[in-house]
Amino acid sequence: MFVRSMSQDAEKIKRLVAFKKRLEKKVRDLESELKEFQTMLETVNSMLLEKGFKRADILKGPTTTETPQPREEVIAESAPSTPQPLTEYENIIHLKTFDDEALANLYVSENSLRVVPAEGKDFSVNTSPFTHFLLEKVFVKMQEKDNELARTGQLLPDKIFSFNIIQEGDIVREIAVKNFDADRLRELKSSIRWTLEKMYEKMKK
Repeated sequence: MFVRSMSQDAEKIKRLVAFKKRLEKKVRDLESELKEFQTMLETVNSMLLEKGFKRADILKGPTTTETPQPREEVIAESAPSTPQPLTEYENIIHLKTFDDEALANLYVSENSLRVVPAEGKDFSVNTSPFTHFLLEKVFVKMQEKDNELARTGQLLPDKIFSFNIIQEGDIVREIAVKNFDADRLRELKSSIRWTLEKMYEKMKK
C-alpha cells in the first residue's frame, strides 16, 4: 500500500512538472504577443497625435533622411536584386488581409527573411506607416538593442539584427532581414502584415 502511494505521488509530480512547463511556455508566448500589441498601440497613439501621420509624410526622398545612423548602413535604394532560389528557404508564409487579399510572401530560413510584395502591390516607402512604424518602431529598435548587446560583449557583431530595403524608385521591391530568433520572427510577421495592410488601405482610397 505504501509503495503504491509513493508511485502515485511520483506520477502526480511528473504530471505537475509537465503542466508547469506548458504554463511557462504559454506565459512566454503571451508576453511576446503582449509586447507586439504594446508596440502597435504605441504607434497608433503616435499616429493619432500627429493628426494624419504628418511626421511620416515629411520623411520623403532618400530613406536616410532624418534617421538614426544604423539605418544609413542597412537601407539601400537600388534596383531589385535577383531572387534567391526558393529551395534555400524552409518556410513560405503568405501574408493576407482579413478579407483574404494577398499582401506579400515571406520566405523564411533559419537566419534570414525575405519579404516580397504580392503581384500588383506597389507599396511606397512614403506611405504611412512604413517608415514611422515598421522601420523606426520595429526594425531600428531591434537593431539598436542588438548594437547595445554587442557593445557590452553579450552578442557577436555578426549576429546583430540587420535589414535592407530594396527599392525601385519609391516602391518597395523586397525587404531582406537577417539575425532573428523565433520570438522576433513572430513579431516581424505580425508587424509586417499590419503595416502592409494599413498601406494597402491607403492605396485603395
